[in-house]
Amino acid sequence: MYQPQGKSPSHSAGTGDRGRALVRGVGLGSATALNMIDMIGVGPFITIPLIISAAGGPQAMLGWILGAALALCDGMVWAELGAAMPGSGGSYRYLKEIYGPARLGRLMSFLFVWQLSFSAPLSIASGCLGLAQYASYLLPSLEKTYLATTLAWSVPGLGPLEARVLVSRATFVAIAACAVAVLLLYRRISVVGRLSKLLWVGVLATVGWVIVAGLAHFDRARAFDFPAGAFRLDPAFFAGLGSALLIATYDYWGYYNVCFLGDEVKEPARTIPRALVYSILAVGALYVVMNVSILGAVPWRELAAAGKSETRYYVVSLMMQRVYGSWAGYAVTLLVIWTAFASVFSLLLGYSRVPYAAALDGNYFRALGRVHPVGRFPHVSLVALGAVAACFCLLRLADVIAALVVIRIVIQFLVQAIGLLILRARRPDVPRPFRMGLYPLPTLAAIAGFLFVLVSRQNFLKEVRYAVVILVAGLLIFFVRAWGRREWPFQINQDPSLRSG
Repeated sequence: MYQPQGKSPSHSAGTGDRGRALVRGVGLGSATALNMIDMIGVGPFITIPLIISAAGGPQAMLGWILGAALALCDGMVWAELGAAMPGSGGSYRYLKEIYGPARLGRLMSFLFVWQLSFSAPLSIASGCLGLAQYASYLLPSLEKTYLATTLAWSVPGLGPLEARVLVSRATFVAIAACAVAVLLLYRRISVVGRLSKLLWVGVLATVGWVIVAGLAHFDRARAFDFPAGAFRLDPAFFAGLGSALLIATYDYWGYYNVCFLGDEVKEPARTIPRALVYSILAVGALYVVMNVSILGAVPWRELAAAGKSETRYYVVSLMMQRVYGSWAGYAVTLLVIWTAFASVFSLLLGYSRVPYAAALDGNYFRALGRVHPVGRFPHVSLVALGAVAACFCLLRLADVIAALVVIRIVIQFLVQAIGLLILRARRPDVPRPFRMGLYPLPTLAAIAGFLFVLVSRQNFLKEVRYAVVILVAGLLIFFVRAWGRREWPFQINQDPSLRSG
């Protein structure tokens, strides 16, 4: 097992000591299932119009396939780090240890939690907005729009920033879904666990029914009705592929969920890597089959038109209506709403624990470390995360997804993948229970894939500017706090035992 070179006082009181009080009760089957629950949310049901519109036809299937390959390459990074450092916290722990727990690693881990304060609510908001879009199928009056405007301002040195605000009746449904999830989670974890199992039943039923219905009424000619020049390797093709891959990346995220539960996993050195690989392969197969089956039932031009609209993303409902009639459209809509709420519930549960853990570690805002006196759960972190997510429900769904992916790539995934290269070079003696095959090719492929997603799309600088603003704000907050508390890099006398190499 990986042993850090030095421990700060905050580290010794952090996730490592708390982890020893936790029970290692998550086996391979449970770990794989938890990953898949996190991966299969509302994403595949709301993004198919977006990905078809971005790619300009059924060639969007390349996005799903390459998205699985990118997830697998990045999964190897998570697998190696998760097996070597199988503690709770995932990236928070990895970044702190790779870059030095008392020095640069403290900054990197803070920036991870800081960006999570934005990317996590964006992820939750996307689930709430997806739920609301499908509710519009049941109640078309929810599509009534009250406000659709673009807020624009200029940041010196960065250029213009824009945010598309869309307020409709469905917006209030999305905000209400977020509030209900917070209320259900505002209780003891034992009750939350039983609710999670109940929600997962609906998720399985939804995915299974859509796949079976699609394959039973599959039209090959419709599914592979490629437009002229679909695979011409010109700038338009790569721009479309980049946009499609960004959406696919959003759909696949969650394969690393087991890494945040490292202290509760049985035989983590073996279980974490296997759970990562198995969940990526299983969900990749489900996504490809489900999306191709939808293409075989609904003409891609109709899907592309839906992707360019502001609200109409409920394509699975339309497909089931065509195949079985109106009753099936209503039934599958209720199931997708159930699935969307399950994803919101799961995301709020998991993400609310990360700022809480960092606060206990002395590396984030202290108030977020407060625990409910009766229910014994991090209620301040939970409510704060839910409140920010509710605010993000005022944004357009496509913009929420793009901002989420770009922010997390810039401030987490690239830094972590590069960190593995640094760890391998600086600490070749570190025990690694799992070593990725063909190193460093998977790591380099993951870095290249993420960079392609960042820069290959039209107007890609818009979301990159968001990430830069969040990064700069995080740096300012960190250094102001460090100055006031006389922590690295402003401490005068440092205990030699705290120095990292």
